[in-house]
Amino acid sequence: MKELIALAKAKPGQLSFASSGIGGLIHVTGELFKQTAGVNILHVPYKGTTQLLPDLLDGRVSMAIDSLPAHLPHIQGGRLRALGVARKTRSPQLPDVPTMSEAGVPGFESYTDYALYAPAGTPKTVVVLLSRETNAALQLPDVRAKLAGLGIEISGGTPEALGAEVASEFAKWTKVVRDAGIQQE
Repeated sequence: MKELIALAKAKPGQLSFASSGIGGLIHVTGELFKQTAGVNILHVPYKGTTQLLPDLLDGRVSMAIDSLPAHLPHIQGGRLRALGVARKTRSPQLPDVPTMSEAGVPGFESYTDYALYAPAGTPKTVVVLLSRETNAALQLPDVRAKLAGLGIEISGGTPEALGAEVASEFAKWTKVVRDAGIQQE
């Protein structure tokens, strides 16, 4: 990671990062990387991860900062090299890959959450029931094994914790989008 950052600083605008589209989490995560590492890397938007993968695998783009599931088989197969994971802790699927903070980008964190949402106005008793049953399902060994095999880390939680996380993430990404000058298309 330190070598990548040094190269990007030595060749401003000459390296590129692929994303799954303008304004999506992968794009703004790339912008967060640029802002946190202090580098100028060209954004190359695609229409989804499946579109960017061939160009990444063939070296037509320098890198991608993307969610693990689509890239894990290519990392395990030796076609892609993971430089860091953007979580607070290392990934169980890639225990030898450092976190971005460990790799030299302190405080860099971005991850995809899969959460269950209900329409506004759903009765509290229904929300509590859905939360309880979802958390119970996430503890089933076959569910845990299947999701872990896809590179998905399971945590579960409460509706209140999810609401607080959404509010925090919204504030964080609003600042990144504003600082990067990303415009709606």
